[in-house]
Amino acid sequence: MATINSKWAATPIDLSDVLTHESWAGAVDHQMTIPGGFLWVKNDAQFMYAALDMVDDTNNNPGTQDYFWFTFDRNRNKAISPNYDVNYGLYPGNPNKMGRQYYLGPGRWTGLINETSLSECRQAFETSPNSSEPHRVWKFKFKLSDLNVSLLPWWWLSYTNFGLRVHSSSPNQNFDTPANFYTNFSNLHRINFSRKPSIPGALAGPVMGSVGLIPTTQISSATGKATTAAGYYVHVENAAFGGLLNVIGNRTTLSNLYSAGARKYKILHRKGKSGAFSEFVSSWSNYYWNNTLNKYVLLTYAANSDNYYWMQNPSVDYSIDDLLVQFNSNKLDTGFHQFQVVFYNTSNAVIASTPQTLTLYIDNNVPQVSIDAIKHGGTTINACGIVNLNNATDGVTVDYDAFDAEGNLRAYNLTAQWGDGHTAVIDSKSYTPSMGSSWKGQNNIHAPSTGVWTPIATCAHAFRVRAWARTTNGYGWIGHNTAVKYVTLIKP
Repeated sequence: MATINSKWAATPIDLSDVLTHESWAGAVDHQMTIPGGFLWVKNDAQFMYAALDMVDDTNNNPGTQDYFWFTFDRNRNKAISPNYDVNYGLYPGNPNKMGRQYYLGPGRWTGLINETSLSECRQAFETSPNSSEPHRVWKFKFKLSDLNVSLLPWWWLSYTNFGLRVHSSSPNQNFDTPANFYTNFSNLHRINFSRKPSIPGALAGPVMGSVGLIPTTQISSATGKATTAAGYYVHVENAAFGGLLNVIGNRTTLSNLYSAGARKYKILHRKGKSGAFSEFVSSWSNYYWNNTLNKYVLLTYAANSDNYYWMQNPSVDYSIDDLLVQFNSNKLDTGFHQFQVVFYNTSNAVIASTPQTLTLYIDNNVPQVSIDAIKHGGTTINACGIVNLNNATDGVTVDYDAFDAEGNLRAYNLTAQWGDGHTAVIDSKSYTPSMGSSWKGQNNIHAPSTGVWTPIATCAHAFRVRAWARTTNGYGWIGHNTAVKYVTLIKP
């Protein structure tokens, strides 16, 4: 069994990118040797990108006699699970179309499933860092959710077991790695996915480098809200914070402090922006890589009786590297909160570090939504009411609320849904920075603003208001609310 460590893809990889393109940079440093070539792997939060760099196949014969199999043990139990584990391969007669089939047992499959998938492949003939002579290359894009892989920082199963077959008619190459993998999953190879995109050093805060993936330098000390660039891992605009929050240290700073003898630290906290700080206590779990066991092992972290936390060794691979503290925002009231970190050696003497105060606006609430009235001709329709419309242009209006008292509303919409999945947007509005750092939305919204909404079919209709909070956990948006009311509209 071999293990290959995937490298984080800072930008999505286009399968038309040659292997010398910057999007593939770094993958060659972690490549796995296979018969006749090499396997490369990168990933981002959604996809695994792979390349078979077949340096020995220098004949440009892209016919369908060349093919591959890519098998994945989706539940990682090292056994064939019928109708669950998958094998990817080519559609007959199409060297650039990939499909998948489910295992039924050793060496038995369902056949290619007729489905729409975001996973894809591309065959190419090009050079690579491994060879300046043009040769066969296969490139792949697998949706991580299709492989049952999660990269959530607290989720340790961010790996997959796999087997691989490559066949080329000229030169005659036909190999399975590991041998006979399609009949026995006990010795499959392993891909460890990267869960840790690096925070650019110029953006990381001096001690508390980031909250999740959001650099602390991108969090306003005035508002406690974050704004990041459009092309960044997590794009937010004036976002408050909530949910399970990871305060992650600056790697360079923590390494230097560790070398200087720092072995423990305290987290200081205060509510608001004035007054005394007090010691902040929390507990969490983190996985570390155990080289002896060749797997991640769960550790539980908590402050000791004197409220000291022990520092992680920067040289050890943790599921969340440099994690200073993790806490659920529900421990705190909605509003401003500030944090500091103080480091100590084993004798409890302070180890000097760059002063930093992190200000966060915590918002534990979701927007308020309601449908106040659905009206026909000015008359309110009761829930589950049936309305006979008068003519082809007759319709209804909706009065509703989409309001966030804290001013952290990201968007809202009003939709009508009916029949076989049909949806129409009646009204919507989204936050833009031109609104300032606070946007509350509105109560008593009347939609459409003029006229009526006219259905296209006689059917029961679900009128639904959705509103999303402008709140992040540092990895994405969290917090939303929905209200729905059903009426039946009958067209003449």
